Amino acid sequence: MPRQHDHLFSGIASFRALHEAAERALSGKRRKPGAASFMANREKELLCIERQLNDGTWHGGGYTVIEVREPKPRRVSAAPFRDRVVHHALCAVIAPIFERGFIADSYANRVGYGTHRAVARYEHYRNRYRYVLRADIFRYFPAIDHDILKADFRRRIVCEKTLRLMDTLVDGSNLQEPVNLFFPGDDLFTPYSRRRGLPIGNLTSQWFANIYLDGLDHYVKEVLRAPYLRYVDDFALFHDDPAMLIDWREKIARYLDGRRLVLHPKKTFISATVEDACFLGYVLCGNGVRRLPEDNVRRFRNRLRGLRDRWQAGAADEIKIKQRVSSWVAHAEHAQTWRLRHALFRGGWFDPAREPDGSPEARVLRGGSWNNKPANARTAHRNRNDATNRNNNTGFRPASTLSNAGAVASMDATGVHESIHEPS
Repeated sequence: MPRQHDHLFSGIASFRALHEAAERALSGKRRKPGAASFMANREKELLCIERQLNDGTWHGGGYTVIEVREPKPRRVSAAPFRDRVVHHALCAVIAPIFERGFIADSYANRVGYGTHRAVARYEHYRNRYRYVLRADIFRYFPAIDHDILKADFRRRIVCEKTLRLMDTLVDGSNLQEPVNLFFPGDDLFTPYSRRRGLPIGNLTSQWFANIYLDGLDHYVKEVLRAPYLRYVDDFALFHDDPAMLIDWREKIARYLDGRRLVLHPKKTFISATVEDACFLGYVLCGNGVRRLPEDNVRRFRNRLRGLRDRWQAGAADEIKIKQRVSSWVAHAEHAQTWRLRHALFRGGWFDPAREPDGSPEARVLRGGSWNNKPANARTAHRNRNDATNRNNNTGFRPASTLSNAGAVASMDATGVHESIHEPS
């Protein structure tokens, strides 16, 4: 039985906790109208929230629903800013409690984890096993059952006021797309009588989604004892025998019946690890190379073209545009995309006045040493070595320029460039 925690509400509903939560919720939102209006009367708003939380009269505001069609149709729900302050205050207290029970191979919405570590872990398992079971849960967020989720809360938390607030957030979820599935023991009306669904876009929804599948993580790791990793509802199991993966798939499906979830019929499959796999925004090739899916590149090109048009029309400044594209650049840097990035960016940064003509001034290839070619030092190019293998021989940073194909530029520790001619 996990340890249960009480007397948590004072760390959520105090003025100091709410003030710190408002600062976290404000990150990246300072220019939004809702955030600006809240911060203009911050003390008054925080005191009002504090009083409502302690009186038990707080309830969430209405959601703004945004229909997203790429990369797939989804309903994203944006909560009012004052609600997000409460979300941050709650998660600051409950997140460490549930975090201690999560497995190390759950990578979504956790500090120090994320997509890049999940992709690296996938490659780690891929290089050691012959087959992989890729699985996805059918309409995961709309299918989360409220009664089961509330029972999960009570396995670790016994503070009544904190549980009442968490229940209020779950009950305040707006309507999601219908997922009317029947499970063992259901009658004709059961799927229509149970409340289901969490809004995509809330900080609390992300944490509640991790809590809901935490039992699956421990079942696969401790009962099935499978090499396994999960990112939200996308997970993978590895083995050398495909028959074992088939058996695991059947056992996981039976376990998910108890959570009122089903595996996605089209996105759950078994394949050889030597085949190319699309995982978390990358195409992972069997030879260790990462690429970006063509659809991702096309969407970003269209988005960048729109940002360039806005800049030329004076509707956006260069700093704001750089902030918008910086996350995509950070994602693309972990794949072999230097031609694309240097065609769109100059020196790694977006220049809206420059057309993407595909003729970068220089190509910079980081890394390299006296006995390793530079490509081996790239994040996107990985040798199929054991994870404990380390090379301590990295040194110079060579770069070839397009203006002089016979020259190699190197940078010493002081940042001074020298021109060194390649040997014939």
